[in-house]
This record gives sequence, structure tokens and C-alpha cells, in this order.
Amino acid sequence: MTEHPPRVLLADDQTLVRTGFRMILSADGIDVVAEATNGTEAVEAVRRTRPDVVLMDIRMPETDGLEATRRILTGAPGEPRVIILTTFDLDRYVYAALSAGASGFLLKDVTPEYLAAAVRTVRTGDALLAPAITRRLVQRFAQRGSETAALHRDLASLTPRELEVLGLLARGLSNAELATRLHLAEATVKTHVARILAKLGLRDRVQAVIVAYETGLVSAGDREAAQQPTEQT
Repeated sequence: MTEHPPRVLLADDQTLVRTGFRMILSADGIDVVAEATNGTEAVEAVRRTRPDVVLMDIRMPETDGLEATRRILTGAPGEPRVIILTTFDLDRYVYAALSAGASGFLLKDVTPEYLAAAVRTVRTGDALLAPAITRRLVQRFAQRGSETAALHRDLASLTPRELEVLGLLARGLSNAELATRLHLAEATVKTHVARILAKLGLRDRVQAVIVAYETGLVSAGDREAAQQPTEQT
């Protein structure tokens, strides 16, 4: 049976942003099932329409996107994936939302093609992770002991190889690059990544990157980074 097109909820207090995104997504065959102008409306709309993906503005009146993300992503079965929308790539609220379970973030000046691709990517269960931006974001806000640091995991359950994979993953290496670096088959790398996520109770690679920094496995002074966008599992 053919899978239905992604069902999307748009949450942004700017009418022009919602209108523009709706037109882009609709033109690509993606169904916008509801719109919201603040976080409270977004939470209610999620319960009412059960979308696959929520495009969530991080800065909205009344209830912001961070609090709305926390209310939506409670760990219940069938939850939507959340993509954070922001004007600033280094925004501490974005980091907090990623820690709370958001699957990635987009700048509002994203191209139409990338917007549609991002929705389809997270709908399938992958994370939307651009290493260069995400690493800078995590480096700036991780390990500060602030209220935004929501992921604290004990890495003792990981094998030495899994720790190695997690460290390289946090530096932005793709599955293919990990396979080359570690002289492993790409399928084996995917298995390692899946086991890391399962053992640490993590939703996706975004949260794995955050954990790697917050636990000190990778330090903010580490300059190694891949040049290509990170491939997802």
C-alpha cells in the first residue's frame, strides 16, 4: 500500500511565513493539516489533527515553541516529529528544543526544495542534522549546567567501539565516512548507531551529538568536522 503524503502542522505567529510555507509544501504534495499562531494552539492542534511533522517557530507569543515542543514530545507512541524554525542558527532555545526531542531545525530563509526534503526526511524517522551548524550550537550551550541541558546519559553501557562511533558521529561524520575511518561496512556502522541510540534511550542522531558534548566525550575545543552534510540512519 502506498504511504500517504506527510501531514504537517505549521506553527508560526507570522501569517506570511505560514502562508509561504503552506504554498511550498502543498506544491510538493505535502498536506498541511493545520496552522497555529502560538505554542498553546500548536499543542491543541497536534492532539486534534495528529500530524506526522510539526514545523515549530521557536519564538512565539504566549507559549513559545520550546515549551510547546516539550508538551508535544512526551514519549508517547505515535508522536509527531518536530522541526524547529528559527531566524538565528545559534539560538539557545533551539539547543533546548533539540534536547527536548526535536528532530532538527531550519532557518526561515530555507529554500523551497530543502524545506520539502526536510519534512520528508524527519517523517521517515531520520534526524535533520547539519553538522557545521549543530556542532557550533552544541559547543556553545552544552556543559553549562543550565536549564537547557536536558540530556544526561551514563555512557558506561556502551562498548569501546560504540564510544568511538559516538565520538566520531558527534564530530559530524556521515555513516559512509565512519565506515571508511573505522574500516567497517556501512551496514555495520548503521547497526552501531542504532545500538547507541537504543542503549542511551535517544530519539535520533541530534540527541546523540548533544549527549557526546554534555558528557564530555567530545569537547568544545575539538576542531575535527566533516565537510559534507551528515547522512542519516
